[in-house]
Amino acid sequence: VQLQASGGGLVQAGGSLRLSCAASGNIFSIKTMGWYRQAPGKQRELVADINSDGITDYEDSVKGRFAISRDNAKNTVYLQMNSLKPEDTAVYYCNAQIRPRGILRGLSEYWGQGTQVTVSS
Repeated sequence: VQLQASGGGLVQAGGSLRLSCAASGNIFSIKTMGWYRQAPGKQRELVADINSDGITDYEDSVKGRFAISRDNAKNTVYLQMNSLKPEDTAVYYCNAQIRPRGILRGLSEYWGQGTQVTVSS
């Protein structure tokens, strides 16, 4: 199982970016998909996640600015980031809780490779 993230880049404050992360491989089901970020010198933190029923959760500082969504048919999660601020600058990682085919119970956690988001003031 692999997670492939894309969509990062450099944007001015107030701008927008859209991140995508596609899961591929020996997948039976995906429970929760989400995005984390890690800024230099800081711990990795949850930005937003979405479960298989479409229920979402957001870190307080991004509420009203970011929107997470998923396409279950494509095993893909998206993060639309609007009104970006310099403090949003970080490496963004996608995360998924996946049950591989052939595994009767339980979930394994997978991470994407990270994509840099830089917001200039």
